Amino acid sequence: MPYTAADIAKQLDGEISGEGSLLLTGFAPADTAATGDLTFAENEDYFARAERSAASAILVSNRFTSSSKVLIRVANARVAFAKVLPLFFPEPKFTAGAHPTAQIAATAQVHPTAHIGPLCVVGERAKVGPRAVLEGGDHVGADCDLAADVHLSPNVVLYPRTQLGQRVRIHAGTVIGSDGFGYVFDQGRHLKVPQIGNVIIQDDVEIGANVAIDRATLGATVIGQGTKIDNLVQVGHNVELGPHCLLCGQAGIAGSTKVGGYVTLAGQAGVAGHLNLGNQVTIGAQAGVMHSIPDGEKWLGTPAQPDRRMKRVFIALQRLPELLHRVHELEKRLR
Repeated sequence: MPYTAADIAKQLDGEISGEGSLLLTGFAPADTAATGDLTFAENEDYFARAERSAASAILVSNRFTSSSKVLIRVANARVAFAKVLPLFFPEPKFTAGAHPTAQIAATAQVHPTAHIGPLCVVGERAKVGPRAVLEGGDHVGADCDLAADVHLSPNVVLYPRTQLGQRVRIHAGTVIGSDGFGYVFDQGRHLKVPQIGNVIIQDDVEIGANVAIDRATLGATVIGQGTKIDNLVQVGHNVELGPHCLLCGQAGIAGSTKVGGYVTLAGQAGVAGHLNLGNQVTIGAQAGVMHSIPDGEKWLGTPAQPDRRMKRVFIALQRLPELLHRVHELEKRLR
């Protein structure tokens, strides 16, 4: 659907520099933009490329000027970019109702506005809320509770008693509520500890593809409101994540660790079990966290240490070959 530049500015609480009636028919990066497209520029390099492009208008957050392009000035160009994309690329609509191949238990409660796609299974006493979407091949176990506007991509598995808050989005292949990794050694063998808890995922959480979040041994594994989890992440049993955390690809958190709000785990970071990470903690890529961390700190490396200390270690490691050579030369002189 086309929009005028003035329409876009109004949607974004921005202001126009140039012709507000200009019709915009799409959004594209500067390198591939065509006439009629809107693009964005958050720095001088991006703006220079946008100026040279065929795009008709540019989203900007700085006081750039242009004699050839319509500018839409906003407080933050990247935030505006995220808000404007759905205007030009709206998500597909799913019709209400259940596909003939879906298996829905007689005791399940499915809201009439929900979409249940092909080969989905909805177990006994499960609840599926208004406008929820199960795209296809999804398994919703007994006593699960899916709130309004939940969206499950294909082949998502929810073990029994999983709870999903409003607007939770889960991508393909993810498993929520599988057994935690709990065993005790008894008489020469590993004895399984029954995992009888569940998983609670609060409102506005998004979970990537092929993520595993284990059910609690007792109680609940909790994913806090607004948290975003990348692909291939493991969250162990009884972990509690605070609100608005970011877990990047291949990160892992072992069982019973408590994580505060606004925490970031960069790619492949690992956190041992039974720890406490404070609010606004940042863990660097591939870090191995073995200790609890207070609020606001940034830790790097393996085993992880506070960032300033670890940076000194990294610098020392780079000098190690030179130091070894000098020691070798001194040893030769002493012989």
